[in-house]
Amino acid sequence: MLDERRATILRAVVEGYIETAQPVGSGHVARREGVAVSPATIRNEMVALEQEGYLSQPHTSAGRVPTDKGYRFFVDSLVGPGELDAARRQQVKSFFASTHGALEDMLLSTSQLLSNLTDYAAVVVGPPHEQATIRSVQLVGLGARTGLVVAVLSNGVVEKATIDLADETGDERLAAATAHLSKCLVGGTLAALPEVSASGDVLLDDVCATSVRALSAGHETEPDHVYVGGASRMAVAFDAVETVRRVLGTLEQQYVVVGLLRDVMDRGLSVAIGTEHGLEPLAECSVIVAPYTIEGEPAGTIGVLGPTRMHYPQALAAVAIVSRRLGRRLSEG
Repeated sequence: MLDERRATILRAVVEGYIETAQPVGSGHVARREGVAVSPATIRNEMVALEQEGYLSQPHTSAGRVPTDKGYRFFVDSLVGPGELDAARRQQVKSFFASTHGALEDMLLSTSQLLSNLTDYAAVVVGPPHEQATIRSVQLVGLGARTGLVVAVLSNGVVEKATIDLADETGDERLAAATAHLSKCLVGGTLAALPEVSASGDVLLDDVCATSVRALSAGHETEPDHVYVGGASRMAVAFDAVETVRRVLGTLEQQYVVVGLLRDVMDRGLSVAIGTEHGLEPLAECSVIVAPYTIEGEPAGTIGVLGPTRMHYPQALAAVAIVSRRLGRRLSEG
């Protein structure tokens, strides 16, 4: 544990480096509010903080920059996620008051909103189908021998699959199949589709069985839906082109991004700094994540990814408010 003076100096260095992206010297620290010691004392304390692994010195005679350990102390010492300014709060309010449409469109727009609020890349992982129950099922004829089965899930996802129909199948039988499927499937999940009981109509039962197989096959091949907003902002977040290339390359690998966010959440973290998340290509990045819920149940994850020199209080505030509002909006349907 750091004593109060060193803690104050370390926070001043972190805040100064976040603001300027330049190594922070003792003179800069001495001018910050709450630091009531001389530049000479500050220099001595900065040397001690460097020896303890909280700060590093890029080159001789330069100021100091925080290490991952220094950022971790700073984040852990925050009282809360901070507050968004009035303009950003209004942006969030306006977005969720007007957003509508398919779940996929809403999640993509949410990732773009979060990126705009923070100036970092934002990631939204859609709800997994395993936890979603079937709210409604509908069969629609598309032609003489083709039908469409549509299942609306409790997480807002709409699953669709085309099926082949026998010549004798008409609109009346499709309506009867819809009613029978609804009776058997509503309340169940795509991961474990309930058994569809026999109706006594062989052709109707065949349509129902075909529909269940189509929904099941579509579910088995369905990947996690990942929506990334503001990836281009990474280009201005780092000086080194190679770092930008590594970060953008990682963001394109959706399964890696999903695994990263889940791993961070599984370890009970809301912030993973630098090497803490264990993903080498993102060693110069920090990740802030939060779950969102639908009707009180965990549904998905949102997060921002930026340089370790990110504005943590603002980013934490943005992730917190967007996760709450997204969950509320999806729960309303």
